Amino acid sequence: MRRARIHRRTNETDIQLALVIEGRGRAQVSTGIRFLDHMLDLVARHGAFDLKLNATGDLDVDQHHTVEDVGIALGEAFAQALGDKVGIWRAGYFVMPMDETLGVVAVDFGGRSAAIIETKVRTRLVGDLQSELVADFFEGFARGAKANVHARVLHGRSSHHKLESLFKAFGRALRVACSKDRQLGRMLPSTKGLL
Repeated sequence: MRRARIHRRTNETDIQLALVIEGRGRAQVSTGIRFLDHMLDLVARHGAFDLKLNATGDLDVDQHHTVEDVGIALGEAFAQALGDKVGIWRAGYFVMPMDETLGVVAVDFGGRSAAIIETKVRTRLVGDLQSELVADFFEGFARGAKANVHARVLHGRSSHHKLESLFKAFGRALRVACSKDRQLGRMLPSTKGLL
């Protein structure tokens, strides 16, 4: 079983995280931001990962440090759990309809960090989450995992649905990218010989 434990502590946040890639889609998440908890629960459920995450942060200052550091810690957990990455698909994408909304996410564990995010959310808050911080979460994940993350809402009306479609698609894209490739199971998915 591929699993990881991360304890990330800074002057601004303290995050403890346990991840099992071959999980059952179970999540126990507490970040102090209920909408972020809901989104991370969706990632675990749709990715079929088991995730335990407890984060405390300086929410009295702002949500930024907590949201970004949760993304970094989750990315580090995937990097740790995937190890040398031999035999994985490496890249995955998913297009997720959410009622009137359509979101797409693509992920590549290729060893380099990049994140391009377009939520099309124009409200300051979705639930209790500062919506602009969704990009910081995905950018943090990309840095922590040394991965590319592209997330884009193609169209939609509801801000809630826009973010929900992205987080569900993210979980599904991760599930594909982490999956074992039966045909090339003993090979590193790169012509460089290094990821």
